[in-house]
Amino acid sequence: MDKKKNLSDISIPTNNANFKIGIIVSKWNESVTNALKEGAVQTLLESGVPQNNLFVYDVPGSFELPSAAAMLLDANDEINAVICLGCIIQGETRHFEFIAQATANGIAKVGIEYGVPVLFGVLTCDTAEQAEARSGGTHGNKGVEAAASCLQMLHTHKKMHRK
Repeated sequence: MDKKKNLSDISIPTNNANFKIGIIVSKWNESVTNALKEGAVQTLLESGVPQNNLFVYDVPGSFELPSAAAMLLDANDEINAVICLGCIIQGETRHFEFIAQATANGIAKVGIEYGVPVLFGVLTCDTAEQAEARSGGTHGNKGVEAAASCLQMLHTHKKMHRK
């Protein structure tokens, strides 16, 4: 794959007016995560999800994303999916590895336990420049990609339940 490819150029399903979607956003590396949130929200709105069907909450860091996703699903049984957005940038210690692994595993676990799509829209980058390139820069916007994947998964889930 071409490393310069904009991964945000993906197809997005239509007929999304009835979906209720949670978006949990890490405040750590806030300039990046705000851009991810803006991309996700804009994508969902442009794809027909009504503003009042979006439930957006902030958490301190990426580590808190899985527990917040579970809390949202516990609090509102009408939520069809949750998009988790964050940015973890490599530092000088192994802390990055522990946070990235725990966040990825936690998000996957919530999706499996609740039986709804829980999307991993978390950047794990070596540098701030890489994060900027993936939050609206030359490599697209991971928030857009997470929103598109969310809608694709919701339509797949809907097809599975028709049979």
